[in-house]
Amino acid sequence: MTLILASASPRRRDFLRRVGLTFRVRPARVEERPREGEPPEALALRLSREKALAVAREERGIILAADTIVVLDGRILGKPKDPEEARAMLRALRGRWHTVYTGAAVVDAREDLQVHALVDAAHVLMRSYSDEEIDAFVASGRALDKAGAYAIQDTAFAPVQTIRGCRATVLGLPWARLLPILEGVGIPRPDDPARACRELFATCCLEEEG
Repeated sequence: MTLILASASPRRRDFLRRVGLTFRVRPARVEERPREGEPPEALALRLSREKALAVAREERGIILAADTIVVLDGRILGKPKDPEEARAMLRALRGRWHTVYTGAAVVDAREDLQVHALVDAAHVLMRSYSDEEIDAFVASGRALDKAGAYAIQDTAFAPVQTIRGCRATVLGLPWARLLPILEGVGIPRPDDPARACRELFATCCLEEEG
């Protein structure tokens, strides 16, 4: 059984490795521009499906794709194009609630294409970090490849104060909802499916629900 991750995200790769899944990486190339009037949750769901299907046209196996959208006051915050935009995003998010949507799609491309897709939302309150902390984080280069210019698991900057919802959704994989889909298409259940969340966040939705 071959699991193919249709994502170049190092955070998603690290998460799946921590869980103990065996996979290979085949990034998808799709245009990530929203359609006019498209809600952010619909955008995350559509892009995850398009990424998985794009790889399924060239690969045979089980393909997993995801897309994460950060939304503040109805405005989508994508990956910053430069350090100044990263600073502006982090200033706008500081001390405020926003919503993170992650869409995930699993395509069984072994024979006929079978698509399983979902979108999950989490609400995030950022702490009141200082301008000096913003400058140091942006100068590190870690802000430029992330939607909203931050990472939940960044222990040095630690921008998040409170999360309502799945922490893995904010990272980029709604793991608690994704796990049964992967099992349903034949990916063996990891021996310790909560391991990655415990290591990254000290807690896991799977254990909280169980």
